[in-house]
Amino acid sequence: MKNLQFKNIIRQYGILFGLTGLIIVFSLLSKQFFTISNMLIVMRQTSIVAFLGVGMTFVILGAGIDLSVGSVLAFSGAVAAGVIQKEGVFLGILAGLALGVILGAFSGLVIAKLKIPAFIVTLAMMAMARGGTLVYTEGRPITGLPSSFAFLGRGYIGNIPFPIILTLIIFILAYIILKLTRFGRYVYATGGNINAARASGIKVDNIIISNFTISGFLSGLTGIVLASRLNSAQPTAGMGYELDAIAAVVLGGTNLFGGEGELWGTLVGAFIMGILNNGLNMLNVSSFYQQVVKGIVILIAVTVAQSGKK
Repeated sequence: MKNLQFKNIIRQYGILFGLTGLIIVFSLLSKQFFTISNMLIVMRQTSIVAFLGVGMTFVILGAGIDLSVGSVLAFSGAVAAGVIQKEGVFLGILAGLALGVILGAFSGLVIAKLKIPAFIVTLAMMAMARGGTLVYTEGRPITGLPSSFAFLGRGYIGNIPFPIILTLIIFILAYIILKLTRFGRYVYATGGNINAARASGIKVDNIIISNFTISGFLSGLTGIVLASRLNSAQPTAGMGYELDAIAAVVLGGTNLFGGEGELWGTLVGAFIMGILNNGLNMLNVSSFYQQVVKGIVILIAVTVAQSGKK
């Protein structure tokens, strides 16, 4: 009985233990790590992965996968920046968000209606969106953005960076959708058993399309925030971000086969990725070794989580 209770605790709260352990280790190794200023930096950097992670959580809970988020991020950010230069900040933001929604919805439509695996469709979208970014930007950064655009990525409300506040708003809204609405229950049902969900009257095609649309919207938002933070839209932006987003979701305990997971776990998983990046940088660890360390941490976390489930 005690062994079973211990496994349940590990399954439910193991990620929090892991996060606490990382903070303690880096705090002991670097005096500058666990300070208010550095924690705010970590949270602002984490916001990028958190935005993508929330969208990826919807997709994975519905038994899908989205490999295109990094490329959609780049394309949306580039289009937003281009429109901002010509038409102003408001229309530029709308254009970037609209593009993310369109690309996400298109992927979901192809997956749902043509029954093509999400892995293949989003892999194709990853290539198309990245190519579209390079064509649109002609392979050059888009710079010279107005100072009013900087608030999204670099602004503050009081002493708190705006991206952190935006992360909390998105998390709360997504949590309400997943936990307190019929749509959220249908997302879990679709991922748990798509045939049973369809037999019970759930329009699973609409759920799949909606999940990818949400992911596309948040990818577009991420691209805009990143362009604001860098004060430019880079054609290479977002490369590899899809792996960080998936890692955050998996670290958070969401089942890669769908139907099981919690949104708060994704937020903690994103924070773990941010802690790792920041802590290793402060210790002057080579970027080559950082990739190795992150891979080991992800593997250990998933192994522990699976052990707890068994």
